[in-house]
Amino acid sequence: MNPLASMAASFAPHDRVVSTLLERQAARFGDRSLFVAGAVRWSYRDAVHIAAGYGAALRDAGIRAGDRVALLCSNRAEFMQTFLGCAWIGAVAVPINTASRGVQLRHILVNSGARLLVAESEYLNAVQALDSPGLPMEKIWLVSDARATVYADGYCTGFPNAGTPVEKAAVRPGDTLAILYTSGTTGVSKGVCCPHAQYYWWGVHSSELLGLQEGEILLTTLPLFHTNALNAFFQALLTGSTLVVEKRFSASAFWQSLVEHRATVTYLLGAMVPILLSKDRTAHDKAHRARISLAPGVPPQFHAEFYERFGMHLLEGYGSTETNFVIGADLSEQRPGTMGKVRDGFEARVVDDEDNEVARGQPGELILRASEPFAFATGYFGMNDKTVEAWRNLWFHTGDRVVRDEDGYFRFVDRLKDAIRRRGENISSYEVEQVLLSHPLIETAAVYPVKSEMAEDEVMAAIVVRAGAQLPEVELMRFCETRMAYFAVPRYIEYVEQLPATENGKVQKFKLRERGITETTWDREAAGYKLAR
Repeated sequence: MNPLASMAASFAPHDRVVSTLLERQAARFGDRSLFVAGAVRWSYRDAVHIAAGYGAALRDAGIRAGDRVALLCSNRAEFMQTFLGCAWIGAVAVPINTASRGVQLRHILVNSGARLLVAESEYLNAVQALDSPGLPMEKIWLVSDARATVYADGYCTGFPNAGTPVEKAAVRPGDTLAILYTSGTTGVSKGVCCPHAQYYWWGVHSSELLGLQEGEILLTTLPLFHTNALNAFFQALLTGSTLVVEKRFSASAFWQSLVEHRATVTYLLGAMVPILLSKDRTAHDKAHRARISLAPGVPPQFHAEFYERFGMHLLEGYGSTETNFVIGADLSEQRPGTMGKVRDGFEARVVDDEDNEVARGQPGELILRASEPFAFATGYFGMNDKTVEAWRNLWFHTGDRVVRDEDGYFRFVDRLKDAIRRRGENISSYEVEQVLLSHPLIETAAVYPVKSEMAEDEVMAAIVVRAGAQLPEVELMRFCETRMAYFAVPRYIEYVEQLPATENGKVQKFKLRERGITETTWDREAAGYKLAR
């Protein structure tokens, strides 16, 4: 029996809920460490008592099965105490990006109908700045490091101690465990309803592809309010491993954290890899024990350099908040520049605008479905129209344009909304970015469309050069025109100190599109530069 089938067979379908997973693994691993955050360390046995105790605290606050509890909190123990407490009693955790403010934050709180908000003190001002009428919260638990805090009334209280443990609720695998809100780059944020079994399957598939063995030490600097870090918790839980969560990603502190915790596995996103490579080499680049990092979206030219310098493999793959680890390959079958093949338990198609499958080698939208019950999200909370649109024809429409090669490997092209059409030609922003990133003086870049006088698009690139480097635009044009079609060469170049990004390093292209051409933008045509054809 292969590892995936073996792990799946060890947990019957009705056992694929958080409370049963915690109890089953506590019986197996007892006092072994499961979760570490700063000075806090829990064993597997502790995690059951924490879930039951904070389930009690939530019930004492009036929270019942199905109620939503919002979390505006960074990577710390209180986040997971609340998350597991919700799972124990059948309530729904609503992790919120800590950068959320104003209209977006208000929308998430109102749309989710969260009755309780758990907020770290440094984010309380963002909540207080909202117009109070219409907000659903009946109480705020304030997470603070201050030893003594004075509260004006019972509405805002300190984060409580665990209560007397309560019995777990009768939760089913398809019940919602968490609602995670998308970034809302094309409209208001959508709340993705993630069932218990979806995170079980995240743990199963990720563990197999990473080759996790019992007793590993996993370290993440990614935020717990996103799928990636929550997935890492389930990887640890299912394999008898330990998850260490750091507050945030820091290029200067990253390697030392791996060394201190003796981590064997870690997690990176595309933008983090060139940042780490841009730092000066040291004699300690390989002093850590980490053998592999789950690192989706890393440009292919960085894989070999990263392994040569740091001795760590980068594992590619594809998944999303709505889906699972659908496409991937283990290290022996990895091909930099591709995402891998569709995994057992899932189906994938590449289709045109009418959902007709296109020929292999042709680009189209990636659509997906799962054969295991509740391995995917169940829809968007309170947005039936958006759910029907995304899951039309009983397939989830990812919004990603990909190519499926003849041998079954998938290659990412771009987001459908990031495709650029210039003078009758379709241009992949991703492919242009790969050329730019191959320049030795460029640290990172984002390519996006801006308005053209010709009623279509022009190609613009925002570029961060390596520290101390200077790259004349004309020199960059000469580099580009020998490496891409003439019509794809950016017309507009803007050198910036950094790209706008989310906490987990995802570039926010919508901000670049909104900013558009500025006074500091270099225009190839205005400069009189003529491309060779």
